[in-house]
Amino acid sequence: MGMLNLPGFLSCGKKKDFSLSSEKDAHASDSNENSERGNWSNKADYLLSMVGYAVGLGNVWRFPYLTYQNGGGAFLIPYTLMLALAGLPLFFMECSLGQFASLGPISVWRILPLFQGVGVTMVIISTFVAIYYNVIIAYALYYFFASFQKVLPWSECFSWADEFCSKTRLVSDCNVTLDGEIIQANYSFITSNNLTCMNGTINYKPVQFPSEQYWNKIALQRSRGLDETGHIVWYLALCLLLSWIIVGAALFKGIKSSGKVVYFTALFPYVILLILLVRGATLEGALNGIEYYIGTQSNITKLMEAEVWKDAATQIFYSLSVAWGGLVALSSYNKFHNNCYSDAILVCVTNCATSVFAGFAIFSILGHMAFVSERPVSEVVDSGFDLAFVAYPEALSRLPVSPLWSFLFFFMLLLLGLDSQFATIETLTTTIQDIYPEVMKKLRIPMTLGVCILLFFLGLVCVTQAGIYWVNLIDHFCAGWGILIAAVLEIVGIIYIYGGNRFIKDIEMMIGKKSCLFWLWWRMCWFFITPVLLMAILIWSLVTFSPPSYGSVSYPAWGTAVGWCMIIFCVIWIPIIAIVKIVNAEGNLCQRIVRCCRPAANWGPYLECHRGERYSHIVDPKKKKEHEIPTVSGFVY
Repeated sequence: MGMLNLPGFLSCGKKKDFSLSSEKDAHASDSNENSERGNWSNKADYLLSMVGYAVGLGNVWRFPYLTYQNGGGAFLIPYTLMLALAGLPLFFMECSLGQFASLGPISVWRILPLFQGVGVTMVIISTFVAIYYNVIIAYALYYFFASFQKVLPWSECFSWADEFCSKTRLVSDCNVTLDGEIIQANYSFITSNNLTCMNGTINYKPVQFPSEQYWNKIALQRSRGLDETGHIVWYLALCLLLSWIIVGAALFKGIKSSGKVVYFTALFPYVILLILLVRGATLEGALNGIEYYIGTQSNITKLMEAEVWKDAATQIFYSLSVAWGGLVALSSYNKFHNNCYSDAILVCVTNCATSVFAGFAIFSILGHMAFVSERPVSEVVDSGFDLAFVAYPEALSRLPVSPLWSFLFFFMLLLLGLDSQFATIETLTTTIQDIYPEVMKKLRIPMTLGVCILLFFLGLVCVTQAGIYWVNLIDHFCAGWGILIAAVLEIVGIIYIYGGNRFIKDIEMMIGKKSCLFWLWWRMCWFFITPVLLMAILIWSLVTFSPPSYGSVSYPAWGTAVGWCMIIFCVIWIPIIAIVKIVNAEGNLCQRIVRCCRPAANWGPYLECHRGERYSHIVDPKKKKEHEIPTVSGFVY
């Protein structure tokens, strides 16, 4: 039957092969519509990988804090609006783009050669993020192993603590009445004379929880600033090595292996979150924590502040991982007629629901911590690293069977971080594979191992005594403006230069013809609302820029300069590659620019059977490479 098909094809994407290949190899390719690049084994592999990529550490430690800080439950209003207006349109666009062309974040810019530098920027930023993100996973691994003790090492002020370490607030002095006079006396004098402090006059000593001192003194061995590098913290370096070994092992067969691992890494965190929520809800003071998070303290007037809307937009933007290149890379392994529209809706809603759900689990236990330490919830809540590695560990240490709850919490952080890291590294390897498809298809395992080893050595600076400052610096710069710039250019390039209506016709080739009413919302967002919002966020971020700092520690001037150099290195490729494309094109300047703003000759569906009449003219890159516009450093369209 195969001999009667068109030359070179047995079926869509499967070339003739008259060699005596093994039955196992034939079976392995049965599920692959695209035999050259491969496809997801099934849809569940893809959806769980996307959920794992989008749902990360930020859902657990950043969203709950932002919700409290910006009016409690009222924050959900701008958060939901920003999901609909900015997050979902970009998410759907990137998923559609990758699936249509079956190409990674650089090669997919065959659609608009002038903007290929945008893809390069995405990949470089993902590389920077992969370096420090695995360091955070290493922190979680360290605490995970430290939880295997009868007594958690941060539960008390042990020998490593200083005089400021305390689990409760310590009175420094207060006003008392003595012989008819009001005097200010220290606490030791007050207790020795059985005096009573006057209401509202108590001053407390500046104290630190044991978990805070453990984080700084033991886990990080933190130096006083970025300019005091110190030595490599050997146990963090070993945890970093282990995290890269886990990532490499999960990805050694690409999506075929990572697609199975995510069944556990993407789903089990929900089980742990549910366990922690049930446990937290039964504790004294839990209700105070929930009300603090999203209850009676909701402040609807906060919606009048521009900062609240900016926080909502940036949280949605970064939480969904748009403009990082990962969505394009993962979607490129879909079968051509997969319904990427329903996938985008499902993953986005799941991501946001997870953020809200995680907030209840986190704040119920923090409410208990505030209750037992006799502090307001506001004094035990912090953002970022302090919430994950100081406040929450301190709360867990106060629970019965605390090592069990600590084990579960850090195991959850580990899984949340790993499946996001899987997708990030898959983005890098997909990019390399698309540049050199013939060679890298045979060297998939060495390539993956090589990427992991290289990034491990680059990350060693982040496990020195000044490592946390480097992690914070990279996060402050690379995961900020670079992504916003890439996103703005991405949507402007595809919608205004390539053509929004043309792109919609491409999508309809995959998911079927839709009505004008169906596309009305997407057109409104893609053509106007989303780019305007992204530009507003970018400009607002630049106007409100403040030099990086870690807690009360300011960065030296050279540290801020390094941060600017990193972001410049990420985005400089956009104009460089655009200029090279124009120089290598033919004709006068206007003609060259016009040529570079047209899709490459080989732009379209990867497989011939999907091209239809619209792309029947496509030039096969293997047959007629001379039709391509000249490329830069081996990058193909």
